[in-house]
Amino acid sequence: MLFSSRLTSLALTIAVVIGAPLAQAAGATPAAVPAATAPANAANIKAPLPLDELRTFAEVMDRIKAAYVEPVDDKTLLENAIKGMLSNLDPHSAYLGPEDFQELQESTSGEFGGLGIEVGVEDGFVKVVSPIDDTPASKAGIEAGDLIVKINGTPTQGQTMQEAVDKMRGKLGEKITLTLVRDGGNPFDVTLARATIQVKSVKAQMLEPGYGYIRITQFQVKTGEEVGKALAKLRKDNGKKMSGLILDLRNNPGGVLQAAVEVADHFLTKGLIVYTKGRIANSELRFSADPADASEGVPLVVLINGGSASASEIVAGALQDQKRGILMGTDTFGKGSVQTVLPLANDRALKITTALYYTPNGRSIQAQGINPDIEVKRAKLTAEADGDNYKEADLLGHLGNGNGGADKPTTKAKAGKARPQDDDYQMNQALSLLKGLSVTRGN
Repeated sequence: MLFSSRLTSLALTIAVVIGAPLAQAAGATPAAVPAATAPANAANIKAPLPLDELRTFAEVMDRIKAAYVEPVDDKTLLENAIKGMLSNLDPHSAYLGPEDFQELQESTSGEFGGLGIEVGVEDGFVKVVSPIDDTPASKAGIEAGDLIVKINGTPTQGQTMQEAVDKMRGKLGEKITLTLVRDGGNPFDVTLARATIQVKSVKAQMLEPGYGYIRITQFQVKTGEEVGKALAKLRKDNGKKMSGLILDLRNNPGGVLQAAVEVADHFLTKGLIVYTKGRIANSELRFSADPADASEGVPLVVLINGGSASASEIVAGALQDQKRGILMGTDTFGKGSVQTVLPLANDRALKITTALYYTPNGRSIQAQGINPDIEVKRAKLTAEADGDNYKEADLLGHLGNGNGGADKPTTKAKAGKARPQDDDYQMNQALSLLKGLSVTRGN
């Protein structure tokens, strides 16, 4: 037979390429990502090889080597075949070469090189899921929901997410031009330079006396620890237990599952946080809260939007199901799947979807997202100047206060220091809600 010898060597090659990861899955794995240690389903191992498809594969490979306009070696063809196998499973599974694998490890540790954009694919176009704070992307004004239609003049339609990401990577300091479409408008170009992205995953401050604010930009290995420190600092800065707290998960693309569990646990004292379900044994995980309460039960509003994905949705879903906080904003992204990184030989790895996660009430967020308790869309805040209003105390001959209190005539308001809530409508509404809760609870 024409392809018999070829088929035998090909089958051996596939056994080495595909079988090796399963044997090494229990070995060294990035600390941020749980590893699958169970072998593949026994029925799949014993299933006979699809000989017709393998013959077709071998024939295609031979035809490409013989007829393609430029010479292509076996290594390149096999690597492309592996990438194709992963890319056609779902948007989040991928074959990671040495550079990609290293970048994944760096990103979960909080430092990596690039533009600072989390992306997905929608209708054949690359879509910005979220720009990361304090990166070239956020400073250039790129927003969640923008479609990247060209990269350095090359159309992205039809490209896989990994192909587009590879084109956006490069030397530090090198400039790249992205052509964007926002809200169905006309395309426009944004030119920015690649940089080393040092992501501070947690930022915290007091907005007003009694009311704190914590923003999580993404979930890294140490994010849970950082949120614990932020809560302690806010409590110290306030001098006593806070009256309310805003947890901002807007445009947070997710990250490490364990970090999301740790963050939710800071606000919960009992019950389930999240559980996962998949085909292999290690994908069946359940995470529950411990009794410690770093937040001291402070009234909580969680801000979410379409850029809140994955680990952000785990936290939001747990707090919503357990009635611990009020979710405000708009619907989240809807990424309810768990990816496991399986290291291979030669510094390569598979990133493969192994499970779906579920909220405490059994909701799957995949392709649906989390709905806020109170919908508040983005809007611009414009302060209006006070008119020439007068009070009773301004009138000549007015009567004094019946209880002997001092008069309060009209005074000119002094320009105060700019505050984050002054230019952020959603944050402003969250703060107003917390103040209302404080009044009605008599705090």
